[in-house]
Parts: sequence; C-alpha cells; structure tokens
Amino acid sequence: MSIFFGVVIPYIAGFVFLGGILYRIWKWGKSPVPYRIPTTCGQEKTLPWIKSSYLDCPHNKLGVLGRMALEILAFRSLFRNTSVEIKQKTQRLVYSHNIALWLAALAFHWALLIILIRHLRYIMISDEGVPFLLEGLASLDGVFEWAVPTVYLSSIVVVLALGYLLFRRVSDPQMRFISLPSDYIPLLLLLSVIGSGFLMVFFWRVDLTQVKELAISIVTFQPITPAESLGWGFYLHLLLFCILLAYFPFSKLVHMAGVFLSPTRNLANNSRMERHINPWNHPVKVHTYEEYEDEFRDLMRAAELPLDKE
Repeated sequence: MSIFFGVVIPYIAGFVFLGGILYRIWKWGKSPVPYRIPTTCGQEKTLPWIKSSYLDCPHNKLGVLGRMALEILAFRSLFRNTSVEIKQKTQRLVYSHNIALWLAALAFHWALLIILIRHLRYIMISDEGVPFLLEGLASLDGVFEWAVPTVYLSSIVVVLALGYLLFRRVSDPQMRFISLPSDYIPLLLLLSVIGSGFLMVFFWRVDLTQVKELAISIVTFQPITPAESLGWGFYLHLLLFCILLAYFPFSKLVHMAGVFLSPTRNLANNSRMERHINPWNHPVKVHTYEEYEDEFRDLMRAAELPLDKE
C-alpha cells in the first residue's frame, strides 16, 4: 500500500491537476471577447482637461499591468469590498470597508505561498544542497524559535486566516445563506492538509531524508519504493494534499489561473478612444429606413407622418 499511497496517488493527482488546469485555460482562451468589458470604478480617459484614473480605469497596457499587479499582489478590488449595515440610532444605510476580510485573504494567500516555497527544498536537485534563498526564507519564517521543531510564522498565520474565513461563513447569517458546499470544501481541505502537517511535525515524526528521496524520485519520473519507516502520518498528509491538488481545477480555487485571463481585469478601458467592432458579426440582411419609407410612404403621408423624401 505504500507504493499506492506514495507513488500511484501522487501521479494521478498531478496528472488530473495539470490536465484540468490546461483544459480550463483552453476553455477560457477560446471564449470570444469582442468588446472591452473591464470592471472599473474610476474616471475613464476622455477629454484632455479631464483627469483620468490611471489604475482604476487604465486606458493602455502599462496601466493594465499596474492594475493587475495590485490585484494579484495586494487584492486591491477586495480592499474595496464594502459591508452594508443599517445604523440602529439613525436608521441610515451605511457602507464601510471590510478590512478584516481583506487582511485575512491577504495573509492567507501570502502565508500559503511561503509554505509552498519552503516545501520546494524537498524536490530541489542540487549537489550544493538547498539554495541559499530557500534557506534564508525558512530561517526568516522560523525566526521565532519558541518550540522544537521550529514552528513557522507562516503556518500560524495561514491557520488563523483560514479559521477566520471559515468562521465568517458559518457565523454570518447572510453569508451562510449564500454559501454552497463548494465554498466550504476548499477551506476544510486546506485546514486538513495543514493540520496533518502540524501533527506530522510534532507527533508523527518522519525521516525528512527519505521524504526528499521519494519526492525527487516522483518529480524525475523515476519512482522508488517508499521506505516503510515513513509511517501512516506522512501518507495521510500526502493523501490529503493529493485530494486538494486533484480537486483544484474543478473548484473555485482555480481563480489563481483565471485572474490572468479575466477580461474584466486584463483589458484596457479605451472604448472612448477606439472603436471596437465585433469580428464575429455574421453579415445579415437589414431593412434600412429608406427602404421602409419607400414601402410605406403612402400610408405615412396619409397619417401625416414626416417623410425624408416626398
């Protein structure tokens, strides 16, 4: 069973992940986008004396790059997310920023990225050992050495952020009403993967040298028989990660790739500067007003309607 859980399942999950991502990208890429449909909230560039919003409403590729960078690195549109409530004293509808949601999402994504980068040391093939940058990142992430083994700051942050996102869905009646199973499954899978990783580090101790040998053999397509000493805790952690990996292309997590292909984000809003014509318009026979007037001229004259030609 160690070969099944340590080799077969990772390969299946990897192929499903790659195939699913490529299929989604192919489907997005073949979707026609004849018009400029960016989602904007700033002043569009029009007349020279009207100041346009360069990042909120970009009119060229450089502005789009800046907007995409802020969107991907800082979740700028989520920062603009508003919470709505009615003040009890004044009975007024008040809009405000939902800073907690933005901070939790930002912390979760950046912490998860750091965790994934740290795990690259298990598949790095180098005679000189782990690259300096990975060692430096791991040292910086584990700067608070208050436990043995080291408890990484990114691991704590990602658990707190995921806990808040899950608590927000189950505690808010409005969020709970609109939430679907597809909203809970990714959160629970991520928490289970991270939780099993914590247990494996502190309770189900494994030989990291054997883990690295197995990981390198898988990524180089030269799989070896996993060592029996890895234990069921490692295989549980690996199984949960493989489930998450295979589920990724078919879930809302695929927005990681979709954000780059979203026409509401990656298009410049220059509809007042250029005329965009739908290239997929099929030629159709039209009935012009001149032909309409020629056909009904006598009736229009009898009804005393204005005529272009008498």
